[in-house]
Order: sequence, then C-alpha cells, then structure tokens
Amino acid sequence: MIPAGLEWPLGGLAVAIALYVLAAGLAATLHRSRAALASVYPLALVAALIGAAANLWGVLANHHQGLVLPIGLPVIGLHISLDTLSAFFGLIINGGVAATALYGIGLDRARDLSPRIEPFFAIFAAAMNLVVLAGDAFSFLFFWELMSLTSWALVVARHDDAAARHAGHVYLVMAAMGTAALLFAFGTLAGASGTYDFAAMRSTSYGPLASAVILAATLAGAGSKAGIAPLHAWLPLAHPAAPSHVSALMSGVMTKVAIYAIIRVVFDLLGTPAWWWALPFLILGAATAVLGLLYAVLDCDLKRVLAYSTVENIGIIFVALGLALAFKSGGYTAAAAVALAAGLLHALNHSWFKSLLFLGAGAVLHATGRRSFDHLGGLIHRMPVTAALFLVGTLSISALPPFNGFVSEWLLFQAVLAGPVLPEAVLRFMSPAVGAMLALAAALAAATFVRVYGITFLGRPRSGQAAVAHETSRPQLMAMALLALLCAYGGLFGDVTVAMLQPILQRLAGAALPGTGTGPTAFSLVAFSADRSIYDAPTIAVFLLISGTLTSMLVHWLSGRKTRLAPAWDCGFPDPSPLTQYTASSLSQPIRRVYATSVFGVREEVDMPPPGDLRPARLTVWFTDYVWNWLYAAPAQWLVAVSARLNAIQFLSIRANLMMMFSALIILLLLAAVWL
Repeated sequence: MIPAGLEWPLGGLAVAIALYVLAAGLAATLHRSRAALASVYPLALVAALIGAAANLWGVLANHHQGLVLPIGLPVIGLHISLDTLSAFFGLIINGGVAATALYGIGLDRARDLSPRIEPFFAIFAAAMNLVVLAGDAFSFLFFWELMSLTSWALVVARHDDAAARHAGHVYLVMAAMGTAALLFAFGTLAGASGTYDFAAMRSTSYGPLASAVILAATLAGAGSKAGIAPLHAWLPLAHPAAPSHVSALMSGVMTKVAIYAIIRVVFDLLGTPAWWWALPFLILGAATAVLGLLYAVLDCDLKRVLAYSTVENIGIIFVALGLALAFKSGGYTAAAAVALAAGLLHALNHSWFKSLLFLGAGAVLHATGRRSFDHLGGLIHRMPVTAALFLVGTLSISALPPFNGFVSEWLLFQAVLAGPVLPEAVLRFMSPAVGAMLALAAALAAATFVRVYGITFLGRPRSGQAAVAHETSRPQLMAMALLALLCAYGGLFGDVTVAMLQPILQRLAGAALPGTGTGPTAFSLVAFSADRSIYDAPTIAVFLLISGTLTSMLVHWLSGRKTRLAPAWDCGFPDPSPLTQYTASSLSQPIRRVYATSVFGVREEVDMPPPGDLRPARLTVWFTDYVWNWLYAAPAQWLVAVSARLNAIQFLSIRANLMMMFSALIILLLLAAVWL
C-alpha cells in the first residue's frame, strides 16, 4: 500500500531509493559476509530498473508531482518534486546505475568486493536520485553533499595507494568549495524573505547584480562537479583512482547531475534570461571542449584519457546551453529549443557511451592489470567481444553516424548555424567562433579515439600481461552490450528520444522541435524544417551498410585473385618485437607539436648518439600544465606558507593572546561604529 502523495511514478522512485538504502544497510552491517556485499548489485539493479521505469513514465506522461515531508528545516519541511526535467535526469541516473550494477554482478567476489565500495555504491545511487527530486534548497544541498561524500569514499576505496589518497584530497577540497558556492547561489535566490522552496523562488524576480551573482556561483559550484575547465582538475585524478564501474557512474552519470543543477537554476529558477548570460557558457564551453581533448590526446593512461574526454563532452553541453540562453533571450524560441535539445540529448548520449567506455576500460584493466598504453595492444585477439563493444563506444564518442554521438552534435551544429539571427553583435561573432572550436574538438576527438582503440586493441601485445589477457565475465559483457545497443538505438532513432524531450523544451525554451513524422520518413529528425535541416539515420545506416558491402565485394572481385595472407609490412625491420610498432606517444606527436607547444609549453629534446656510439637514442618530453600550476599548485603553496607562519600564534604567551583579543575587539567596535 503506497502512502497518499506517493502514487506512481513518485511511489516507484520511493521504492527504488528504499532498495538502494536496504542494499547499503545489508552491506554495511554484514560487511564480513561476501554474500552480503555481492547482494548490493542485484538489489541495485532491481532498484535502478524500477526507478528508470518510473522516470520514463514521468517524462512520457509529462507528469508533475510533489509532496512535503515533515522533516528538514522547521516550518519549511522537506519538499520532494518530480517534473519532466527531474524525471529525464533521473532516467539518466538509473540507467547508468542499472548498467554498472549489472557489471558489478560479474565482479570477482574474492578479489573485487570490498566493504569500502559496495555500501557507498548504493548510497551514492540513492543520493543522486534524491538530488534531482529535491524541491527546496536545503534538501538539494543536503543530498548534494551526501552525493559528494559517498563518491569521495569510493574514490579513496583503495586508500593504501598514494595516488588514490591524493585524488580523494583534491576531490574533497573541490567538492567542499563547490557546495559553498551553491550555498551562496541558493542564499541569493532565497533573498531577504528566506524562501528556500523552489516554487517560491520561481515567483521572485532578480535584478542584474543578483542574477550575475547567482549565475557565477552556480557555474562555480555545479560547474566544478561537472568538470568544466578550469575546475576540471579532480576528474583526471579521481577516475583512474576509483574502481572502473564507479568511474563509469561518476563520469557518465554524476556529471549530469551537475548539469541538471545548472539547468534547474538558470533555466527554471532564475527567470527570463538576459543575453549576457550566454557568454560564460559559450566561452567556457568552447575552451573546455578543446582543452579536454588536448589533454586526452597527449596522455597515455587509458582511464585518464577517458576522464579528459568527459571534460570535452561537458564543454559541448555547456555550448548548447549557452546557445539556448542566447536564442531564448532574443525571442528565437525555435532555435533555443534546438540548442537545448542538443544539450539534453548529448547529456543522455554521453551517459551511455562514456559508461560503455569506462566499463570496457575496466575489463581491460581486469584482464591485464595495466592502464598504460605502453603495456597494452593486441587485445582484439584475446578479448574479441570487449573489443567489438568498445569499438561501438569509440565510434559513438567520435560522433560518427549512425551512432548516438552524431545525433546530438548534429543538432548542436544546426543551432550554431542559426547564430547569425542573434541581435547582439558579440553573440553573432561568437557563434561562428564557437562553431570553429567545436569543429576542432570533433577532429581532435576522432584522433584521440583512433589512438585509444588502435593502441589498446590492435597491433601486437606490448607486455606479457596483454599477451595472456582473457575475456571478461558474462554479466560484464552483458552490461557493455546493453550500453552498446543503447548507443545504436540513440543513433538510429534519435527522433524518438527528441520526441520524449518535447515537454521539457516547451517549458524551458518556449518551443518544441518539429514532431516525429514531419520529415520524408517516419524516423527523420528535423531541427527547424524538413527542407533545410533533416537527419534520417536509418536511411544513412542502410546506405553505409550497402555501400560498404558492395565496395568490399568489388575490391575482391577486381583483384583477380584470392586474398593472400602475408606478414604485415614491418618498415624494413624483420624483428617481430612490439618496439617496432607505433606507440601512443608517437601517434600523437604531430598534434603535440602543433598545439601543445603553445597550450601546455611542451618541449622535446632528442639525444641522438653519433655514429659509433652504441647507446640508445632518447626522446625527452617536458609537459607543463599551466592550469594546475597557476590555479591549484601555486595557491596551495601560498596557503601552506601562510599557515606555517600563522601556526606561530599557538605558541604565544597568555599575555600576547589577551592583547590580540583586546585589539580585535577594539577594531570590531570601530568598524561597527563607522558602518552604523
């Protein structure tokens, strides 16, 4: 019997959250039992499926439901609210949890399960669900902090590793700063009346100064959790440190909770946007997209490359949100709907293909024990199913048709092309500039993932571990296959997904995209009109399949002889050593020389021995991360130095302490007298 106010779909979400809490409770109280730890993932899978069904119902039925619980702040209570926006992001959350929980079922009980992971995994999933259901500032911040703390516990699960401890420290500091910024944003939204309820905030109007403060605080607080540059420093540290299925959940899902927070505040609570609100989104988004991929194309750690790729995709979403704000402020609601649809759809698509890639990286790590490209290679022969599924993820994230990454980026470029209609000269100038940055990011993404897939799965094994790698467990393959199917579905039937977004677009952008069936076929995705902006994925997929098959048959037919097997061309070196093949560093060297010398201050030094000298030649590369050095390392060193000096205060005499207290009191009284 579901209590009053908890009818479906909100009642289904309550059941899902209760199952998450039950799973965490069992794992925490019976942590010595491997069976109790292993039960977390089946329970989480059931909870995620129930929650996803409830969220899907809420989106399709355009459902709005809320209730107030007699807990939380006095008089105000705890507001729980479900609308189409929260249901859509809840679908992203529970879909990601379902895939990672299925992956977790295949973990080795003796080696992989730990009381430091399983209890926090379930609470982490529950906290993310509760964030998007929060209907007031107090509950939002409470569940946001719960999400941050549980994810931090998962990052430092392997606490005996110094890198994990460092990653946890950086993540915790940035999470605390982000929460403080969000607290400031919600405090400004509440205003002098102290209306922490979201419904009351919507009815309040804000001046330009208050709007600027709220916007800046929201971008700092939620943007740091999303991974927008230059607040992305925790991602490449935390994702390699966390277990792979947790990395998939943090990168594919938790960053979307931060995107939800930004959309909720900027598009819903803050009121009618001004044109200048779009500027930070466009500038930060475009810079983040390119910068994230420059990091990725230079790094040699598989999971860290995927983390940097998340930074790039968050930048793409920010650009879409910025264009939506620009168009909405100018009254071009149709273009605003296209841009917002691109952002929302890319958030969903990224949760699918990035989770797939992280789970694939986990399978590689489990089979080889290695993350460095220099110790991988040749895995397509040892792990053929993982290689095929990982290939789907690389094609999707590279935005190649007919997979889902192309659909959302196609919509985004349609919005970019509509930029010249904007009345503000700054925005008209930025639209093509942002488009050029996105085009550069798309090219860098293709180069990055050609490198990732080629070095990891193709060629010859670069280590003994890669040579004897084995396929992963069946539940883990099923989890990756599910995500691969979603990537294919999202690419072939993107119009169906966009149709699901129409109520959100109508509410937040003031317009919707042309509906399904308005194009020449039933599966045509139309951005503006069928005569100038249409994408028919099934037709393109059939064309690619037929043309590829015919080309292959024609090549074999015209060759006039049967296919021969021969050794691969070895550039004149008969040595079969893997040292003669391309490495990850050599493959990215041209890009490093073109871009990284200016962006990262990369320097190369070649030590080539003269003729007759038998010592090996050496290439040394120096890499300078200016963002880390200027924004994080330098302030941290200054803070440590100041703290060391202030530490002397505790050794002062009682007389000196009393004098300091008396002086501080006099100064405060003088300030109060002047101020009043």
